[in-house]
Amino acid sequence: MSVAPSTPPPLIELRRLTKTYGKGDAAFQALRGINLTIQQGEFVAVMGPSGSGKSTLMNLLGCLDTPTTGSYLYQGIPVESLNADQRSLLRRHALGFIFQGFNLLARTSALENVELPLLYRGIPMSQRHALAREALSSVGLPTKMRNTPAELSGGQQQRVAIARAIVTSPSTLFADEPTGNLDSSTTKDIMELLTRLNAERGITVLMVTHEDDVAAYAKRTVRVKDGHIESDLINKL
Repeated sequence: MSVAPSTPPPLIELRRLTKTYGKGDAAFQALRGINLTIQQGEFVAVMGPSGSGKSTLMNLLGCLDTPTTGSYLYQGIPVESLNADQRSLLRRHALGFIFQGFNLLARTSALENVELPLLYRGIPMSQRHALAREALSSVGLPTKMRNTPAELSGGQQQRVAIARAIVTSPSTLFADEPTGNLDSSTTKDIMELLTRLNAERGITVLMVTHEDDVAAYAKRTVRVKDGHIESDLINKL
């Protein structure tokens, strides 16, 4: 008798997740029992007003903070039970991060900026160079590898930041307002790039944004309000 193959766990599963800051009368509950499931390969936009809890949610998903109660499973691994070093290893090997402010080293070339995550992994120099060049070429910057951030436009700097985030081949990419400092034309270019990476490489993308037109590039939009998930909808094509 044949045995049916087991179904792999979701990439991300949150169960009754809470986060409370402070104690006693000063306690503030930023998240109030979040339940959320995200499959490998999804592109999810997270939206909500200031103070809604969306940034706290993304910090927990990115293993930058730990929940007060509840469970966070990443590929079936209970993240809340990991210690700081183990969470750091998970970030280093499975997650990539893109920030609104680019967070590039000012006096360092694009190539060297992209190499940084590989340096932390102990990858040999020749392999670092090759992987960083490949990543920069994949985001459309094959001729800008020796330029410093000051010699690049805002859109080019964000492309370098994206190359740095994908150079380790992460399974999940966290993008925190990735177009917040960009004009509308450059925003379109960056969002098309993220869409392509999601479609062609199967990278799961979780993106915080305040802009409906940016969220529309995602396949699904989760809206957070007062520490709860207010809505979770599939976006229309």
